[in-house]
Amino acid sequence: MITINNSLITGIDIQQKLVKMLDCGLDIQNNSAKLLKAASILNIKTLLTEQYPKGLGETVDEIKKIAPFKTIEKTTFSACQTKEFQDEINNLDKNIKNIIIFGIETHICVYQTALDLLKSGFSVYVVCDCTSSRKDLNKNTALELMKQQGIKVTTLEILLFEFLKSSKHEHFKEIQALIK
Repeated sequence: MITINNSLITGIDIQQKLVKMLDCGLDIQNNSAKLLKAASILNIKTLLTEQYPKGLGETVDEIKKIAPFKTIEKTTFSACQTKEFQDEINNLDKNIKNIIIFGIETHICVYQTALDLLKSGFSVYVVCDCTSSRKDLNKNTALELMKQQGIKVTTLEILLFEFLKSSKHEHFKEIQALIK
């Protein structure tokens, strides 16, 4: 089961130009911000990536202002094919068994990163309401392919309440306020 201590959150390419090209870009940006605010409140290790920021822009300001998350620049579609990202994965605390992934585009960078993380022995969870592609067909097909490979698909609310485990959690009200 997912816990605060056995999980890494990985945000893939929530960048200016990529968000703007999506019909639901603002929703993805807002949901991603909620997830990252929760990660900050709950002190969950988090990594972000940026795909060729010189061309696609940096991570959107709404996310950058949440916390100083480590951000790794990449040109590979799978973040795992970037040395700096792979070094971070290789140096994770041995208690981290689950990697929660979200971002843009579902069928390219999220998909390829998720598969590589699964091959590395992690349980991988994709937060479907924090991920998108330019076309719904591509997003939906990628989610189905990931499920067929053993990657778990979840939602922001399911994930946040799984982290909390109980309404008695010290940060329950803060997390609950994010989704109201």
